[in-house]
Amino acid sequence: MNNNKETERAELHKTIWRIANDLRGSVDGWDFKTYVLGVLFYRFISENLTNYLNEQERRAGNADFDYARLSDVDAEFGRAETVKEKGFYILPSELFANVRSGARHDANLNETLSHIFADIEGSATGSDSEEDIKGLFDDLDVNSSKLGPTVAKRNEKLVKLLDAIGDLPLASREGGFTESTIDLFGDAYEYLMQMYASTAGKSGGEFYTPQEVSELLARITVVGKSEVNKVYDPACGSGSLLL
Repeated sequence: MNNNKETERAELHKTIWRIANDLRGSVDGWDFKTYVLGVLFYRFISENLTNYLNEQERRAGNADFDYARLSDVDAEFGRAETVKEKGFYILPSELFANVRSGARHDANLNETLSHIFADIEGSATGSDSEEDIKGLFDDLDVNSSKLGPTVAKRNEKLVKLLDAIGDLPLASREGGFTESTIDLFGDAYEYLMQMYASTAGKSGGEFYTPQEVSELLARITVVGKSEVNKVYDPACGSGSLLL
């Protein structure tokens, strides 16, 4: 058994329960899944982009470069080239870590996040990735009354959500998500489906397969094979059988 994998998975599940407790009574299971996965993805692409740009600059000899500390004006210089390579762009002030650090003092946090998500999607306009990025955050409604009856209440929930996702010790500080030993999104999705399988999954036409069953079937499939060329799974769900 991979101890790191089990530890990361346990931390992920504990965090999801913590968020569920914070949002209890305001967001139902199906919507809750969207908020967790949406913010998790926002953190992922922020760290992925930051690590990519830092690595590029350090290879060029700029050992102390830190994209997250760059001004938005200076960051615009690399936008076009980065969109070609990564398919999207996020200004330093809009990175997950920077937004989270000032979230408690942002009276308009819901609007801040809404603008950021629109900016991320808009960064791909006119590029080859436009259709892939378009509507990426449509389901993540940070202005929904389900988060609270007032803006202050909604922002209070959003701060807790950002903090919980941000506190996940998924890998080393430098490595970010790239060094995580688990299928982060697949694990989160499956755990959320397990939590709400009797209602959320069935109402969405989805049926949860326990992770242990998925892993066993995958192992049986590749017995005696050193590599797999093609896999066809018309009902892959979160893709755990494929991964």
